[in-house]
Amino acid sequence: MSAPSVKQVRQGPAYRIFRGILKPLVRLVYRPKILGAEHVPASGPVILASNHLSFVDSVVIPLASPRPVQFLAKSTYFTGTGFSGWLSRTFFGAIGAVPVERGAGSQAQEALDAGRGILEGGNAFALYPEGTRSLDGRLYRGRTGVAWLALMTGATVVPVGLIGTQEIQPVGAKLPRVRPVTVKFGAPIDVSRHGAATSGRARRQATDEIMAAIHALSGQELAGVYNEAPPQGTLAKLADKVVPRERM
Repeated sequence: MSAPSVKQVRQGPAYRIFRGILKPLVRLVYRPKILGAEHVPASGPVILASNHLSFVDSVVIPLASPRPVQFLAKSTYFTGTGFSGWLSRTFFGAIGAVPVERGAGSQAQEALDAGRGILEGGNAFALYPEGTRSLDGRLYRGRTGVAWLALMTGATVVPVGLIGTQEIQPVGAKLPRVRPVTVKFGAPIDVSRHGAATSGRARRQATDEIMAAIHALSGQELAGVYNEAPPQGTLAKLADKVVPRERM
């Protein structure tokens, strides 16, 4: 099955303004440490697989990356009205976001298909294998969608460790604060040796390798579980133990 057509990153006026103004400004104010940027391939499909600590992660990664990056964002960021809606659409469009519906089942697969389209266009695509940001600072178990994308497209995976972003804009904070930030790009990973994308074992093993690399970069405490609400009810808890779901 072919991947759907997806709008690609183009360095148009908004993107150039974003990079040209915000990048030096952020570096002047925050003085971030950016390590290992040479690990990001200059061309071809690449997945930047990162830990996720804060809303600002999706701003930090495009600013730190040596090449344009696309990522997925909630479709509601693109559908607002008035000045705030225009500002949201302009901002997220400028930083390479692609609107998707958030959810499970078919919506999750549609998000993966959108990522596949980006990668098959030869672009860089950033995602968070944990699925959502960590509220306690621990690194959660990775979902296998990252491996599915890499195995389906042949994309190289570059692990990313973000350190300190949760201090810039903690949960509930309306305005960002000035705090030190470190962005570490790790050595590229070729997950093809684990097998085909159709193999659940291959996807799990590849994901675990990616998460181990992220852990080595970020130094976070490992949670050992998925970052999600636990199953509710006796039967749901029992079913999850007997036949654990494979998380995408």
